This record gives sequence, C-alpha cells and structure tokens, in this order.
Amino acid sequence: MKKILITGSSGLIGSVIIKNLGNKYEFSGLDIKPNKNYPELKTFTNSNNLNSILPAFKNIDTVIHLAANVSEATEWDLVLNNNIILTKNIYEASKINNIKRVIFASSNHAVGNFEKDFPYKTIVEGKYDEIDINKIVKIDSSVPIRPDSDYGISKAFGEAVARYYFEHHSIESACLRIGTVRPDNSPKTDVRHFATLLYHEDLAQLIDKCIEKEKLDFQIFYGVSNNKWRFWDLDHARKTIGYEPKQNAENER
Repeated sequence: MKKILITGSSGLIGSVIIKNLGNKYEFSGLDIKPNKNYPELKTFTNSNNLNSILPAFKNIDTVIHLAANVSEATEWDLVLNNNIILTKNIYEASKINNIKRVIFASSNHAVGNFEKDFPYKTIVEGKYDEIDINKIVKIDSSVPIRPDSDYGISKAFGEAVARYYFEHHSIESACLRIGTVRPDNSPKTDVRHFATLLYHEDLAQLIDKCIEKEKLDFQIFYGVSNNKWRFWDLDHARKTIGYEPKQNAENER
C-alpha cells in the first residue's frame, strides 16, 4: 500500500477520503485533533512550525494537503498563519523528506470573482431561463486568478507554491479547485450547489486518480461533479488523469 499523509485529516474531506479509499492506501494524519470517526488513524499534532511537523512526513509517498481555515470569511491573521505559512511549510517538509507528490486542496474561491459575471452569476442564482446552457463557456485552469476573499488569496498562493516546488524541486502537484462538499452529500440547501456540488464518490475518485497517475507534473483540476449547470471545466481532468465523475446534482431536483 502507498503511504498517504492527510493534513487536516479530521475534517469532512479527510473523512470522505479515508472512508472511500481506506482499503487501498495506508493513511496517516496531521491535525490539531484526531479524527473522531477514525480514532485508529495515526495522527501527528499539527503546527505552523516546520521542524515540529517533519516527523509526520517520514516514509510518506504522497501528501494530501487539506489543512486550512476553510471559510471565505476567515480573517487575515488566521489565513496568513493557517493557510499561507502552513502550506509553504507542507511543501518544504515534503522536499526535505524527498516526497515527490502533493495533492493540494485549492478552492473555487481562487477564481471566485467570476461568479459576479454573466452567466455564472445567473447560474448560481438559479435563473436558468435567462441562459442558453449550450453557450456557457466553462471556467478552466487557464483563466486569470480572481480570488474573492483573503481565503481565496491563500488558495491562489498555494497554487503558486505548488508551481514553484514543481519547477525547482520536482515535486508534482495536483491543485484541486474544489467546489462544494457537503456533509449530507446533497445540493438541496442552496441553489448554487446544483452547479458546484462535488459528491463524495466523485471526490474519492478524483483523489484516487491524482494518486495513481504515473506522470502528473503540475496540474490544476476543478473538483466538481458532472452537474448539468456546472460552469467549471472537466475536460482537462478527463484527458489528464481519466477523471469521470458519475453524479449529477440535477437528479435531485
């Protein structure tokens, strides 16, 4: 089994990964608290200090970096310490331990200001009768960074760190601009989620494909299911790693 370190392992996404892929990989965690759903998971104590986190990276094949303050309303001091500084230290710890692949949980908020523009604004408001679905231009990995918050800035920073460590230290990265992951695995609490939801099953598939791809290089993929009204690109992930999301939020109307 490949040995996979999950930072932020006690959170929702970490739990989804362990639940769906725990029989395929040997997981360990790095977090401020253990995962209550998987108390048997070996978990190292999280810290912003590089030297204190190094033991968690020993003999690891791939790092899945989820740890962060995840709300777009997070204040700058927390974003700086828990998103920006920590992400830099995660990559540095990977370099020191000769780990050659990191899967970085970026966010749709790195390009969130596109949702202020037509037709994306109209879609997230559920005004579908004002849009021709066949003319929607999907937001892909080539668009300019347009963060909508300090949180979004931190995720754009993380993508830049990932690029740097790939070009200078040959650490491959998949930066996943994750959409909406819900505890109830359903879009029904917000009309926006019918476009942005990433179902648990599809999340696990995306992570699995990123781990198993023989040559990954540096990539940016959108973490979203195959929703009828999605406005993020899936073609790049399909062609590069064979990601084929099975779920469509429209089926829950």
